[in-house]
Amino acid sequence: MDLQLLLPFVVAITLISLVPGPDMFYIVANGIAGGPRAGVVAAVGMSTGMAVHTLAAAAGLSALFIALPAAMDVLRVVGIAVLLYLAMSTLRSSFAQQELELRPEQRPLSRTYGMAVLTNVSNPKVIVFYLAFMPQFTDPHGAWPVPVQLLALGLLFITVGLGIDAGVGLAAGKLSGLLAGSLRFRRWLQRVSAAVFGALAVDLGLSRG
Repeated sequence: MDLQLLLPFVVAITLISLVPGPDMFYIVANGIAGGPRAGVVAAVGMSTGMAVHTLAAAAGLSALFIALPAAMDVLRVVGIAVLLYLAMSTLRSSFAQQELELRPEQRPLSRTYGMAVLTNVSNPKVIVFYLAFMPQFTDPHGAWPVPVQLLALGLLFITVGLGIDAGVGLAAGKLSGLLAGSLRFRRWLQRVSAAVFGALAVDLGLSRG
């Protein structure tokens, strides 16, 4: 691959990964609600979703989704349902938690992972991002075929993003554990997480790619 294209790409994806966005807010909310491991697992789930998008972009499926609005709508509805479920379950947990249960909500990590994957895969903005952004850093006349270049760029994006997102999820979980010395504060943290999930559902519902 052309280093003249690769270096700007690395700079761009680092900046994109550092700027707070829906994925990062989702990871932070999981870290707050479920602790450090939940935050890191959510980051891994998001990266898995990015891997799906990378494969789709390399196979030309991103353009297919853009051409089929109904498929985009199905993905959007799935994502909204996942986020609303997380909002309601986290809010319900904040009211049900007892005085002696000051530890983070014990949602199965497999569920956290699966929902993170679904949330990322169902976001049409990510599909559009892959379709519009990634091809700018490919060289049609390069030594590697364009699909291979897209796979390599996607892998690099995932690696950089996972490092940053996992650190954010871990920090959110650690901070939540340090500050959750009282039932009242734990409930407040969980309600903040529920609000974030709900806001992300609204954002996804309003999104048209």
